[in-house]
Amino acid sequence: MSKQERLLRMTGQYLLLSWIALIFVFPIIFMVVSSLKPDLQLLRDSASFRAFLPVGDISFENYESAFGRAPIIRFLFNSVLITAVTLLCSLLVCSLGAFAFVFLNWFGRELLLTLILATFIVPFETIAIPLLMIVNSLPWIGLDGIYFGWLNSYQVQIIPFIADALTVFLFVQYFRDLPIELVEAARAEGASWGQVYRKIVIPLSGPVLATAAILKFLMMYNNQFLWPIIVVQEETYRPIMVGLQYFFQLNTAWGEIMAYLTIITVPVLIFYLTLQRAFIASIAATGVKG
Repeated sequence: MSKQERLLRMTGQYLLLSWIALIFVFPIIFMVVSSLKPDLQLLRDSASFRAFLPVGDISFENYESAFGRAPIIRFLFNSVLITAVTLLCSLLVCSLGAFAFVFLNWFGRELLLTLILATFIVPFETIAIPLLMIVNSLPWIGLDGIYFGWLNSYQVQIIPFIADALTVFLFVQYFRDLPIELVEAARAEGASWGQVYRKIVIPLSGPVLATAAILKFLMMYNNQFLWPIIVVQEETYRPIMVGLQYFFQLNTAWGEIMAYLTIITVPVLIFYLTLQRAFIASIAATGVKG
């Protein structure tokens, strides 16, 4: 293949990838641009390519109105707190569970792993009511002493989602590809299983930690609606997704909705851009095996 042919082929590939990237970016551009327009102009421009252009009556009035209609800062704080705590606990618990499934020999581990993975196909809606009955009867130690029932709290939105089948599966698949010789050598030198986990397995697991963190973050941050609607009635503990219903009361303000969606998208973009290099390295190095 000549140099000119390679150049043409590379140009075609870049053009194709650029077009695919634009397809994914268009909704974000539409959302941000629409958040700067009044409702009448937004609806009128949505029928043409002007929907993607910051033209016409552009202002930040929708953002001011959005902050006035809902306690966005509080909701955003709750979502980030719930997601961050769940994420950190999930990485610890699921990686420890995967470590036990891969490196420790005990009776019934394959059966238990199969049962855990089987829960991945069970829709959350089918277990929401039984889970509600369970958390409503569990004790909790708070500043006011011991009380029963977790409704209207942070823990009811965190603890039920710490362990999940997908995160365990990712860690199990990655740990199985690690060189077992390192673990055997460490054990021969007298290292405990805890030391093997902390000093050998986890330092080698950067890519899967980033992958699991991104997927768990998206899962928690984007799906905080059905369960909080069921278990949280106080604004103090509501996450950001529940706040969307504030903009559909009385009159629907589409510009404010776009402004609200733009605000809640910012943490997702920041989190992903922070871990994207490790995420891409994980996919390139190991892939996701079934």
